[in-house]
Amino acid sequence: MATITQDMRFRLSLIKYADQYGVTKAAVKYKTNRQYVYRWKRRYNGSIESLRGLSRRPHHHPNQHTPEEIKLISDMRRRNPDAGLVIFWVKPMQRGYSRSIPGLYRFLKKQGMMAVHPPNPKYVPKPYEQMGHPGQRIQVDVKFVPSACLVNSRVTGKQFFQYTAIDEYSRWRFVEAFEEHSTYSSALFVEHLVKAFPCPIECIQTDNGTEFTNRFTTHRDKPTLFQVRLEQHGIRHKVIRPYTPRHNGKVERSHRKDNERFYATHRFYSFEDFAKQLKAYNRRDYNSFPMRPLGWKTPNQVLRDYLRSV
Repeated sequence: MATITQDMRFRLSLIKYADQYGVTKAAVKYKTNRQYVYRWKRRYNGSIESLRGLSRRPHHHPNQHTPEEIKLISDMRRRNPDAGLVIFWVKPMQRGYSRSIPGLYRFLKKQGMMAVHPPNPKYVPKPYEQMGHPGQRIQVDVKFVPSACLVNSRVTGKQFFQYTAIDEYSRWRFVEAFEEHSTYSSALFVEHLVKAFPCPIECIQTDNGTEFTNRFTTHRDKPTLFQVRLEQHGIRHKVIRPYTPRHNGKVERSHRKDNERFYATHRFYSFEDFAKQLKAYNRRDYNSFPMRPLGWKTPNQVLRDYLRSV
């Protein structure tokens, strides 16, 4: 059922008033002219539907598409059902079509002939490889310490770095502070990691940073000091896909939590102060913090339980 508009109610009230008091008084009261009152009195047939305004849309337009153009467009669309607007416009244009792209768009939209593109194929990630024992794979990454945390004049303008390693099986984490972001610092970090981790390390996974690999440098065939040190310890080096930090998701997530739980509330007055606070935070608030993926156990508990079972 069509709705009754306010204009229809206004016209009905106007006609009833004019029938009772005359057209002139109705025009004065409703602030309109007499011709308007007469026009709607002639159109009114006793039904309020007769007071509905008619469409003002023209029945034809001097610039509308000709039958020849409509046939050309229909033929082209039938042969090219999935072509985009610009590509589709070029095809009839090569056969004498002279309309603009917006004009063609309006015609296609009106006739319901727009191309319907299938959705893009969704990215389906590979199933995550679950680790079976500690040391099977360790994620390593570097975090730049926020400059807002450096408050002493001696450290203002300097950069400190947090090297982080996370065992994928136990979520046990080892961090160390460095003043330099280089392959030498990475190699030194590996030495300290091997001594600190209680199990043999089989694989270390990193991104493609120059502190880890020369994969995207002019010396791509030359191993870095970091890779040489891994080879000396018999550790396999695995690099993630470029520009895909989610493949190193555990260490990336830990860095985000560091921003919320450590760097947002701590200030450092020297490099020694930063290294001391970082070590205490990792021991107290990370490796001793229960985690849902571990069944609400701490990384230290998972590591101890595994060592007892072997």
